[in-house]
Amino acid sequence: RIERERVWIFLRFVFSQSEATSLEQFEGGPCAVIAPVQAFLLKNVVFGNEKQNWRECTEEERKNFFCLTLCEILETARLKHSSPFCLVTLPRDRKQEGHASISDQPESSQGSEEEQLSALAAEELGSERFHTLIQKRTYANVTELKEAVFDQYSTWRNRFGVLLFLYSVILTKGIANVRNEIEDTAEPLIDPVYGHGSQSLINLLLTGYAVLNVWDGDRECSGMKLHGIRNQATVGFLTLMESLRYCKVGGFLKSPKFPIWILGSETHLTVFFAKEMSLVAPESPWEQARRVFQTYDPEDNGFIPDTLLEDVMRALDLVSDPEYVNIMKNKLDPEGLGIILLGKFRQEFFPEQESTIQDSFPVYHHNGLKQSNHNEKVMYVEGTAVIMGFEDPMVRTDDTPVKRCLQTKWPYIELMWNTDRSPSLN
Repeated sequence: RIERERVWIFLRFVFSQSEATSLEQFEGGPCAVIAPVQAFLLKNVVFGNEKQNWRECTEEERKNFFCLTLCEILETARLKHSSPFCLVTLPRDRKQEGHASISDQPESSQGSEEEQLSALAAEELGSERFHTLIQKRTYANVTELKEAVFDQYSTWRNRFGVLLFLYSVILTKGIANVRNEIEDTAEPLIDPVYGHGSQSLINLLLTGYAVLNVWDGDRECSGMKLHGIRNQATVGFLTLMESLRYCKVGGFLKSPKFPIWILGSETHLTVFFAKEMSLVAPESPWEQARRVFQTYDPEDNGFIPDTLLEDVMRALDLVSDPEYVNIMKNKLDPEGLGIILLGKFRQEFFPEQESTIQDSFPVYHHNGLKQSNHNEKVMYVEGTAVIMGFEDPMVRTDDTPVKRCLQTKWPYIELMWNTDRSPSLN
């Protein structure tokens, strides 16, 4: 059950008057849904747009991009290709409902159409009444889903749109499947006090899996199997919490298919993106090796016990004969401390490789909260990023939360924004 109704229930997807494809957010909490939708929307607008200026967008083009985005997230959440899609909707004129729509509510329980539409228009409509009116409709394939999502465009843009879409994702995934993937079933998807979305909810919208953790794959911890991200994400996730050493984001989220990342602070989600596809080039041998090494170093100590070296080398298809592994142990740990440092491991097996990333490139940041934008106009903030080597001498730019967040992926990144003030993570 979704609580904190005054934050969630009346929310709709609203576009900024200052930026054609920018979604606004009026209260804290629902960014757990709005930010992933914004990230996927940008993916479609920036990389699926034939226009030279991706920021120019007609109302019809915006509708098309937005509805395709909702469909894409629903497709990501569907567990099996044979499973139906679900849309949660409010009552409409039956003449406008497609023949593919199936209501879970019997005709006799729906009451008169006039009464329902009148109730929907009433300002005092609350959570209980809202939940007696909503209906689940199922669609067998993507074609039927797209037709229904486009047909419901005004519904997503009106009151309740955010919550209806969230319910649609959860039911498409399956409530039982969501519960199985959340390790602690007592942990709500939405905080009942503050209304903030959980990491499980963010991961569900980004990857289709409602796992709590952000590392790659599964890990054993104190005899328990903890689930992480299963595959490379379409859009990524970085968090300020990693810079504070509260967690470690894995490569599947740090290196997504498109150069778009949701940035997480303690209380809010924003979006950082670029057009430079080299930022998400396929993993280099060293990046793959670091990811595998870190799965054997769950606490991110920067080293593993020497007893695990053979497992790491075998996982990377390196020579792993016991004799050779012992030679490497003595070479990588000449003092006999019983540990293998990540740095020495890299120097031995993966010497310095040339970066495929350009020295500098344009970047953008989006924060949907009006009060966090200059003159309260929700717009993309443009800047230039410079990726440096650790040995490069240069006067460092200001230390900001956005920069600290990005440094979890690019330790030596510098940012120069085209505005008087740096964009905010909150």
